[in-house]
Amino acid sequence: MSKFTKELVDSLADKLLIGLSAEENQMIIDEFDVIEENISKVDNFANIKEVEPMTHCLDDFVFELRSDVAEDSVPIEDLLKNCEKTEGREVEVPKVVGGEN
Repeated sequence: MSKFTKELVDSLADKLLIGLSAEENQMIIDEFDVIEENISKVDNFANIKEVEPMTHCLDDFVFELRSDVAEDSVPIEDLLKNCEKTEGREVEVPKVVGGEN
């Protein structure tokens, strides 16, 4: 695994069009050092080379789709009984954008 250096981080920051201070650059290097250390621990697991890579965390998940059955919906008149202000089949709500009116 390649080691992250100040030059590499600066180069990547330039490509991403972000400017990094010396402090931010060092913070990134320190964070990647921790990441690399943890990855190296995984590399040292016994028989890790024999483990088949996963394509998804739920590869063995079995699911069944429910059948698509049309059901009767609640009559609109019953739904509108829950609203304070209605006009025909429409619900009147307070204006929230653009001030008063």
